[in-house]
Amino acid sequence: MPMQGRTPQPTTELDPRYSSALNPRPGAAHVTATEWAEAQRHLEAAEIFWVSTVRPDGRLHVTPVIAAWHDGALYFSTGRQEQKAKNLAHDAHCVLTTGGNSLAEGLDLVVEGEAKPVTDPALLEEVIAAYEAKYGPHITSPEGAFHGIGDAFRKGDDVVFAVAPATAYGFGRDNGVYSHTRWAF
Repeated sequence: MPMQGRTPQPTTELDPRYSSALNPRPGAAHVTATEWAEAQRHLEAAEIFWVSTVRPDGRLHVTPVIAAWHDGALYFSTGRQEQKAKNLAHDAHCVLTTGGNSLAEGLDLVVEGEAKPVTDPALLEEVIAAYEAKYGPHITSPEGAFHGIGDAFRKGDDVVFAVAPATAYGFGRDNGVYSHTRWAF
């Protein structure tokens, strides 16, 4: 389960093989690693993530999910009979990704870790509060696309998973200057 309280600070390194440092462009000489605090801000703000899991036969399964960053972990849910729940019951390793589709600007993030089911009622309430704060009327309004998700969590209709990063990557783009940051926890 994720650490309650302070998020551990990862080691941060810029990988020059995939950064503009090897391909001189205006501004490339000053490319630096992205700070983990900035990556966390992006994880907190991102509305859509893609979760990648592995089927029991080894084939990959990728699907979009909503997720909330809370207390050092990403939380997402799925129905108990959905493919990702079946995959995670077999192999808890997964990857959550988020980012943009612009070639010239943005920060794409990749979070690798193990998905652990959340069963503690107090933590589930914290996760519900994090979802409601992040997604607002999409969850709290009767007209919202995900209205009732909190009750589904409480009743156990949906499985809530916590993914504390083991390793994360950031791929930054700033007007043609690219950075590749690796964070190890």
